[in-house]
Amino acid sequence: MSNWVSAKRIARYGLIGFIRNGFVSLAAVLIMTITLFVLASVVIFGAALQSTLKQLTENVDVTVYFLTDASEKDVMDIKTSLEALPEVALVTYTTSEEAFTAFRERHKNDQLTIQALDELEDNPLGASLGVRAKQTSQYESIAAFLESMQALGDGAGVAIDKVNFSQNKAAIDRLTTIIQTSERVGYVVALILAVCSLLIAFNTIRLAIYTARDEIGIMNLVGAGHWYVRGPFMVAGILYGVVSGLLVLLLLYPIMLWLGPGSERFLGTFNVFTYYTGSFFFLFLIIMGSGITLGALSSYLAVRRYLRA
Repeated sequence: MSNWVSAKRIARYGLIGFIRNGFVSLAAVLIMTITLFVLASVVIFGAALQSTLKQLTENVDVTVYFLTDASEKDVMDIKTSLEALPEVALVTYTTSEEAFTAFRERHKNDQLTIQALDELEDNPLGASLGVRAKQTSQYESIAAFLESMQALGDGAGVAIDKVNFSQNKAAIDRLTTIIQTSERVGYVVALILAVCSLLIAFNTIRLAIYTARDEIGIMNLVGAGHWYVRGPFMVAGILYGVVSGLLVLLLLYPIMLWLGPGSERFLGTFNVFTYYTGSFFFLFLIIMGSGITLGALSSYLAVRRYLRA
């Protein structure tokens, strides 16, 4: 029962301290609000970047074009060999008839091209396979596998006309570099943000604790336990985090609503407002959890200076 009474007293003193130190509490809340807002922006930006990179990755592949007289058996043998590779995620088969129909559709407004196609007796297009890798860095090994089959000229490899990896190599390399660089930058930014946030909140909360240094000294003299001294400040720190987190969540709603249409036009299918509403529970946990942890940890570290064994 005494532990429950002590806990209630600590919580009450923490709330009183939070209210009594109005200006310092306001400063701490503002600093933590900025910190948590930046953190939320990094999370949302990271999600937008991943979505954009995923779209780009899905539009990049290696295409294998076959000779017009290639048999379906040869094409399916190559398809089976590709699907057996651990690097391959998906192989899409396009028949020569489907390729011809798609070509006519793309050039339906070009009368000269359509007339030229009509004059041809045979389909000039061969079948093709679109190969999608699990990672963009794996396309080169897949292309090398196909080119080796073509160079050997035995089995189904003789049916291969060309592999378009060389045309897509620049785009694939650029995309791979973007993905790797963005991941590294994301980790560095997250680390720097975490350290800066902790230092800023720590020094701001120290100011609040400094105003109560005499009170802490008296509590030490009368033999109050360290947790009894530290508890109210940790409660205040948690309140800083809770209030800041709620403010950030409230601020994000109109901002994401305003940025939603523009983000979808700029990023393709990614809408920041849709992400905010759809991932609200995840963002709530990240923002509130970070705010509470940051406030409690900063208070815990800051008050140690004024404790005496």
